[in-house]
Amino acid sequence: MKQALTQAVDWYVRLNESSVSATTRQQWQAWLAADPQHAQAWTRLERLQQRLAQAPASVGASTLEQARQQRRAAVKMLALLLGVGAVGWQGYQLSPWQADYTTRVGQRRQLTLADGSRLVLDTDTQVDVRFDGQQRLIVLRRGEILVETAKDARPLSVQSAEGRILALGTRFTVRQFQGSTRVTVEAHAVEVRPRLAHAQVLRAEAGQTLTFAADHIGPLLPAAAQSSAWVHGMLVVIDWRLDEVLAELSRYRHGYLGCTAEVAGLRLSGTFLLDDSEAVLANLEDSLPLQIRRLTRYWVRLEGRTA
Repeated sequence: MKQALTQAVDWYVRLNESSVSATTRQQWQAWLAADPQHAQAWTRLERLQQRLAQAPASVGASTLEQARQQRRAAVKMLALLLGVGAVGWQGYQLSPWQADYTTRVGQRRQLTLADGSRLVLDTDTQVDVRFDGQQRLIVLRRGEILVETAKDARPLSVQSAEGRILALGTRFTVRQFQGSTRVTVEAHAVEVRPRLAHAQVLRAEAGQTLTFAADHIGPLLPAAAQSSAWVHGMLVVIDWRLDEVLAELSRYRHGYLGCTAEVAGLRLSGTFLLDDSEAVLANLEDSLPLQIRRLTRYWVRLEGRTA
């Protein structure tokens, strides 16, 4: 396993170089498939990177910067961290109840899974990854993910609190709400099966979206334009209510963000940067009859502008 871990670190650094080629990615996938220990080592490395993302900023930033600029130093550093096992910097330990991969509020994260599939986590998201010889399973505990599947003989599914989504060679997003799950398909198709209604199976094609509960599936609808723009740090809205826009922005910041009932129905269209909600609020205040009321940095409300 030690040799496999060393090789996994080397592959990780090579794959994160700016000039990585398609040939290199194919060679990496061939290495993954050559030995079960390779896949296990890759999974351990991904989990280490997740833990680094939760480390003090100076620790994570230093290691990732090494990975980009000093390949030899990065290999040594990552290999050393892999060798410490469950205990790392300043006695850090991974909580046993923590998900395999998580993002904090306002954070997004992209992963390459052991089969080559791409997984992107939106803000405040938790997922578990369960791959074995028969299946590839991604368990969405909370939040939203984008999945871009790689070719593999094993079926790939996403499990939410309400049921399962079977990927049919596809790119799609899954968002966990309270009591429901929304699926939006961007390429190819998926099959949705509610947890309490196994006989109900609905196929959604590219450009379609649906919401399902544990005991039933809602109707197929056209997907909203740029519904996965969050992957690139953007929120694209077309004729949204102001309260809907603020509810979405609030997912990317701490505290309360809302508006009064008198302005909640104002209609908006545009593209907003999710990583700078303060700039978005300032723009709304300048362009609409609104004013911002702040009690603290964690309590912000938009109100009608007074004369």
